[in-house]
Amino acid sequence: MSDTQNLLETLGQNIENLLDDHDALDNVLASARNQNTWFTPENTRFALTHWRNSLTVQNIENWLQNYPKRPQQTKNIGIVAAGNIPLVGLHDVLCVLACGFTAQIKLSSTDAFLMRTVFGLMPDALQEKIQIVERLQSYDAIIATGSNNTARYFDYYFGKVPNIIRKSRSSAAILSGSETQEDITNLASDIFRYFGLGCRNVTKLFVPTGYDFTPFFRCIDGSHAEIANHHKYFNNYEYNLAVALINRTTHLGNAFLIVMENQQLKSPIGTLHYEYYTDSQDLEDKILAHHSELQCVAGDERLFASAVAFGSTQTPSLHTYADNIDTMQFLCSLAS
Repeated sequence: MSDTQNLLETLGQNIENLLDDHDALDNVLASARNQNTWFTPENTRFALTHWRNSLTVQNIENWLQNYPKRPQQTKNIGIVAAGNIPLVGLHDVLCVLACGFTAQIKLSSTDAFLMRTVFGLMPDALQEKIQIVERLQSYDAIIATGSNNTARYFDYYFGKVPNIIRKSRSSAAILSGSETQEDITNLASDIFRYFGLGCRNVTKLFVPTGYDFTPFFRCIDGSHAEIANHHKYFNNYEYNLAVALINRTTHLGNAFLIVMENQQLKSPIGTLHYEYYTDSQDLEDKILAHHSELQCVAGDERLFASAVAFGSTQTPSLHTYADNIDTMQFLCSLAS
């Protein structure tokens, strides 16, 4: 195993040690929530556990073997990290470190504590290649993630160097009407994990004409009703419900989710859009119409070839890249 693989595996082990140290973990979870009330202990623990499960010997080897000719020369890579969900910027940092480059990072104020915590769990050889800055400068390339609005500014400031600039995306799911209760429970996790704030959260359903939502609501009522206890989520839900009622928008719902027919992919917090499809070709056409906005699609592969399993949208592998842009390939190309 290469030195890089050893170092990344050590990080995974150190995250596991944190997860096993109940007092230390409780302090981390509480501090993360104090900085950002969207980062509940459950969601932060989920994110840490996902990274621990990702950074195993086999996973790291399977990932890095796709890039046998990683650069040898030093590069300084600027990273503008997002902060919408816990540790969302970590994958970009690991890609930079895996290439032997220096990561110059502008952290999001909403996720700075957790990112710094994980950096502190890295072996010294990785920590030495991390620079946390307020202003990026003297960089050879840029990886920046933000909203559609901030992407315009990123293009202006960083357009003269090699870059990956990501805009806002969201995810969808396909239902056929033959799903099991387990399928719907798993789908509910794709919808509600991180309160729907992530680009891999399902914000829209494609359902067959005449789809009956009764089993869907019955299932989520039993599995995710506690989400209404989060004051920020519930405030958003109540606001969007009031808007729907004032505008007399036809909708379905329960005590914590509004479901409405809408062609837009992205839905507000506490709201889920849906759109009918008539057949497989119509379904494919509707999904492809959102291609530039989609991060992933959950559902049966028989309905859409590149679909991922229900319940897996928030556990991407190391070789799953945001916006389907291979970050490692981009970084490796900088030395060629």
